[in-house]
Amino acid sequence: MRGNLPSSIGNLPSQLQTLRLQQNKLTGTIPVEIGNLRNLTQLHMDMNQSTGRIPQTIGNLSKLLALSFAQNNLSGRVPDSIDNLIQLTEFHLDGNNFSGGIPAGLGRWRQLQKLNLSHNSFDGSIPSEIFKISSLSQSLDLSHNLFTGPLSLDIGNLINLGSIQISNNHLTGDIPSSLGKCVLLEVLHMEGNRLTGTIPQSFMNLKSIKEMDVSRNRLSGKIPEFLTLLSSLQALNLSFNHFEGPVPSGGIFSNASKIFLNGNNRLCANDPDTSLSLCPGLASKGENKSFVLKIVISIAVAAVVVLLICFVAILVRRRKERSSQPSSSDVEKITYEDIAKATNGFSSVNLVGLGSFGAVYKGIFPFEDDPVAIKVFNLNRYGAPTSFIAECKALRNTRHRNLVKVLTLCTTVDPTGSDFKALIFQYMANGSLESWLYPEGHGYDKQRFLSLGERINIALDIAYALDYLHNQCATPIIHCDLKPSNVLLDLQMTAYVSDFGLARFMCASSTMEPEYGMGGKISMTGDVYSYGVLLLEMFTGRCPTDEKLKESFSLHKHVATKFPYGVAGILDPTLLDNELGGENSEMMQSCVLPMVKLGLTCSMESPRERPGMAQVSSAIATIKRATLELCSGKGRY
Repeated sequence: MRGNLPSSIGNLPSQLQTLRLQQNKLTGTIPVEIGNLRNLTQLHMDMNQSTGRIPQTIGNLSKLLALSFAQNNLSGRVPDSIDNLIQLTEFHLDGNNFSGGIPAGLGRWRQLQKLNLSHNSFDGSIPSEIFKISSLSQSLDLSHNLFTGPLSLDIGNLINLGSIQISNNHLTGDIPSSLGKCVLLEVLHMEGNRLTGTIPQSFMNLKSIKEMDVSRNRLSGKIPEFLTLLSSLQALNLSFNHFEGPVPSGGIFSNASKIFLNGNNRLCANDPDTSLSLCPGLASKGENKSFVLKIVISIAVAAVVVLLICFVAILVRRRKERSSQPSSSDVEKITYEDIAKATNGFSSVNLVGLGSFGAVYKGIFPFEDDPVAIKVFNLNRYGAPTSFIAECKALRNTRHRNLVKVLTLCTTVDPTGSDFKALIFQYMANGSLESWLYPEGHGYDKQRFLSLGERINIALDIAYALDYLHNQCATPIIHCDLKPSNVLLDLQMTAYVSDFGLARFMCASSTMEPEYGMGGKISMTGDVYSYGVLLLEMFTGRCPTDEKLKESFSLHKHVATKFPYGVAGILDPTLLDNELGGENSEMMQSCVLPMVKLGLTCSMESPRERPGMAQVSSAIATIKRATLELCSGKGRY
């Protein structure tokens, strides 16, 4: 079913007890009249496209046992009237855009067994009242939100709970020892937070635990020996923490496929057959290896020596050919002269782009096979030195397939004695997204355009990059300057986010976020706003600064006034003419309109109404699957 849920839903028979509307394509807001159905015990509206807020009248449905608004586009705060639903056994709000704190009144619920608030933007501390719902027996999922602060000791009250998921938040402090009281716990996911301290000794009481993931935190100390005694444990992830000392042997540690320890550089092994280094005092045991093992090692070493001799001979010959040419992997050996030669004296022919703080040239070093992009900073421009430092800091510890890769840098002086700074990146053969959206402005003809599939793929690539920067880096990074000119495309049309010169410092993009103009703090929601505007650009072919948008004041308002029924009239003509087959086609309804809607949602004026990038990525991945299904066998994607 499509369209808005009518207000007449409140006129359904008063004795109605079950209402299931899930897995449709319902849009619009939830009518306040739904509060008239006071005898409902089951209300399921998950997996639709509903927007807006949960109406306050939901509190009238005091007989509800199960309520689900999961996987929609609902936003705002959860109304306090929800506290009245004290008979609920299941409550699902996952996969929306809810923000603010969790109403503490939920602690009044004494029959709740399942609570799922994951994949939203809830913030603040997790109310201790949640941990006092002793009836919670099946699952508690608060993952992929923005919760901060330490976990309350009251979490130990959940003695009947089978699954706790609080991963991918910003929680701090030690793991509460009281969690060891949850003796029926089978699944524990706490990864992707900022938890410190050690694994509590009380965890030895978790005899039913099957999965435990505390990776990507700041835990330290030794790995407890008692973990070997948890016979039910089938998967243990301790990676990317600060654990140290010997890894226990026996139990789950006997099966390498069930444990994950990478990213803990101070761990060592008592067993010489592992990939970890031997613990101090054990290295000498290698001298007692059997005679056969020594022979095998000797043969292997001899073979390696022969290979190394051949390899060294090849290197010597290549070095002679290169004379004293510098290596691109050695920062100190990339000189001003190298860059000047690679760009033909900074020739305009090699110029591929101009930015706020400098110019980008295509260059070819004699010691490299592939061309590179060289970003030369104009240090006389105010803010350029700061931009160089910001970009270096932002790129130093980031590794993602959709972030442009920095190969090396050059910081020296030019022949006049002035400071010279440059960054060398991988070269992107298909240029910027901007040149594809506005080809005529970049010297290309109108026949150069992006297909629907390419636009969705590029949008997903960018979303993945921002999700990584916001939610998966050790220290979250805010890009602050996302726009088509800062998205680069390689030969396969894979998108890469570039230009981190403003990251975490200031924002001066053409799509200025409304809250910044009102003195708001720079935040992830600012990046989401820029991403939303970029999506609207990709599907309308209009720049936010287009003179024709003056009457609408902004690209967002220009599109919002036409959504959904007039969208065909404002779409990029190349998209409408070449691929969609008319404004009422299934492709338009199932793929284009959801993308445009997502662009509008991301660029809402209020930061609280914008989704997080993890949710955006998930939504576009779903749209991509729908597009692939429609295009299968047609060769258009």
